[in-house]
Amino acid sequence: MSAAQLFNRIGQVGLGVALVGGVVNSALYNVDGGHRAVIFDRFSGVKKQVIGEGTHFFIPWVQRPIIFDVRSRPRNVPVITGSKDLQNVNITLRILFRPVPDELPKIYTILGQDYEERVLPSITTEVLKAVVAQFDAGELITQRDLVSQKVCDDLTERASQFGVILDDISITHLTFGREFTQAVELKQVAQQDAEKARLSPNH
Repeated sequence: MSAAQLFNRIGQVGLGVALVGGVVNSALYNVDGGHRAVIFDRFSGVKKQVIGEGTHFFIPWVQRPIIFDVRSRPRNVPVITGSKDLQNVNITLRILFRPVPDELPKIYTILGQDYEERVLPSITTEVLKAVVAQFDAGELITQRDLVSQKVCDDLTERASQFGVILDDISITHLTFGREFTQAVELKQVAQQDAEKARLSPNH
């Protein structure tokens, strides 16, 4: 075999190795720490198996890995609702959420990759409206811990129906409509005036 033929053969083998390497490379995907993957298959839909961390094979053009973050992440959800005495209440919840890893195939099938966008605002609004309507405006201030606990219990249970875990729920913002706020301020001023009058030496 001449040198030219030999180089030609090496070139062909090299090209073959490069092609195989390229195909193998495009059939690999990584799942980083704190993430999980589900596989969407063109023929059989979403596979039930949840893939853990590491490097894995998939069949290009037939399968597609969908990566989910399974670490706890924060989200603020603002809601405007009404109290028992029909006062406007602006309330914001800060939620730490994460998906149940085993539920990811179901979450992806029903809700998609942006499941938190579809679930958290709607269930938070629903639960807050139901809970806040049980208290009048004064009670929302004086019994804030009880309100928080009730929101926390109801929202945790509701989220679990969608395969979402809530690690922490806190009310970060709670204000009332302008009329109520003014009425409270006027009442405070009147109480202060009455107190001053009681303590003044002319009495």
